[in-house]
Amino acid sequence: MGEIFSSAMFAKALAIGVGSFLPAWAIGKIGAEAMKSIGRNPEAAGKILVPMLLVSAFAEAIAIYALVIAFSIK
Repeated sequence: MGEIFSSAMFAKALAIGVGSFLPAWAIGKIGAEAMKSIGRNPEAAGKILVPMLLVSAFAEAIAIYALVIAFSIK
């Protein structure tokens, strides 16, 4: 029983670790590229903001899916 419990805990940690690292990296990349774009063309800030927030929300949803998977591992 102890071996199953520890491997399940390792699987949960791995699922949430990998599942949150890549979306966090993607959100950072999205923000950096949006700031570069706004820096090059400040008049386009309104047109850049909404798609940036939308894509960031989708990337965050992937992290939430990883959390749900981590909780479902028994």
